[in-house]
Amino acid sequence: PAPTVAGPDRDRPPLERVVVLIPTYNERENLPLIAARIRAAVPECDVLVLEDNSPDGTGEIADRLAAEDPKIQVLHRAGKEGLGKAYLAGFEWALERGYDAVVEIDADGSHRPEHLPALLAAAENADVVIGSRWVPGGSVVNWPAHRKALSVYGNLYISVLLGMPVRDATAGFRVYRTEALRAMGLERVESHGYCFQTDLTWKAVKAGLRIVEVPIMFVEREIGDSKMSGDIFRESLLNVTSWGVKYRAEQARSWLRRTS
Repeated sequence: PAPTVAGPDRDRPPLERVVVLIPTYNERENLPLIAARIRAAVPECDVLVLEDNSPDGTGEIADRLAAEDPKIQVLHRAGKEGLGKAYLAGFEWALERGYDAVVEIDADGSHRPEHLPALLAAAENADVVIGSRWVPGGSVVNWPAHRKALSVYGNLYISVLLGMPVRDATAGFRVYRTEALRAMGLERVESHGYCFQTDLTWKAVKAGLRIVEVPIMFVEREIGDSKMSGDIFRESLLNVTSWGVKYRAEQARSWLRRTS
């Protein structure tokens, strides 16, 4: 069973309108494949491609898919500004149109759309659902040992420093109820790179939201190049350390006020 890791239980309205957000940059080969798998896995959901003006023609592929399927739409953006900026634009789009929940999923196939029914089922009784590699039943495929170690120990560092009861705070396969997004204070998001996921997890925990982690199989992309880099890791390390220092300092100040 998927473990609940944070937040109170309460009655939540059913999820009637859900949109799956797919950020794309140079994913012309992957996009038709992932879109078809999403539509097969959750045919009741809409799909929004967040296209960052890819030079390889991904935008034209996205427009063709939208013309062929009324459940698929495209949000063309001026250029590549980072994963976080793309998702924030998608969140705003969904909030304006009255969706009940949004899904984050990568275009490269590393997040298996076949897990979506389980994630959405968990969202019936949660505010945030994380497709987790590091809870019992989760796994990764085709990762070298050093990358697996980096993710495992990076998430442990985040959990200890920020006191977050989440095993996979960096995961990018997620469901957010839109009411949860409103409660999280998206205008205060500090990171727009891959640390964006940790930033949102931290905001969800601080907002007292109910978070559930569902085990998934993460499969490394087979087509195209990974966008992970040393700069991305360093950005995440600096941001998490800064948040952790502030959090622990506030804890210390609170303790001193109580004991003085």
